[in-house]
Amino acid sequence: MSKLDLRKELKKYYAAKIEPEIIDIPPGMFLAIVGRGEPGGEEYDAALQALYGLSYALKFRCKAEGRDFTVMGLEGLWWWGDEAAFAPEEAPPRDQWNWRSMIRQPGFITKEMVEEARAEVREKRGAAVDRVELEEFHEGLSAQVMHVGPYSEEGPTIRRLHEFIEEQGYRPRGRHHEIYLSDPRRTKPEKIKTILRQPIE
Repeated sequence: MSKLDLRKELKKYYAAKIEPEIIDIPPGMFLAIVGRGEPGGEEYDAALQALYGLSYALKFRCKAEGRDFTVMGLEGLWWWGDEAAFAPEEAPPRDQWNWRSMIRQPGFITKEMVEEARAEVREKRGAAVDRVELEEFHEGLSAQVMHVGPYSEEGPTIRRLHEFIEEQGYRPRGRHHEIYLSDPRRTKPEKIKTILRQPIE
């Protein structure tokens, strides 16, 4: 059985350089859940459990039908107040942060398939699974940069990204986007890799 690996097929969009760059991101289908509260808090953790639970349930169902695929990593949109003005030094308390956590899905995943898997996952992962939706996300023209180090030290990298956007004659639009390339449970904090992306116009 062949196995679809979106990481390889979409490698261009899941890699970034240490220096900021501009990239045009095509649309894709994502399982997504929206919430509010501290990263790592109770609501956030329940949301991720539901998101991963549903992603793996879909994988195993598809594999049984002869269409295996690799589950993609976690991505997150973060905002408060003016969505495009994401400045960590101006952040409100973390319990006031808004987030949209997402996992990209293969194009053959349908809403009907998600509904079929939902009841099974609800028993294991809880009611948060009812908030997970399959949605198209089209980011389009964006600026991005690789951040290496703890999440808590992203501030200077984000400022450098926004300075680059202004220097290139653009302005931010939409929500700050983070793509998590490392598992923080298995990676030393100073080696964690995160793509920081900001849609622009």
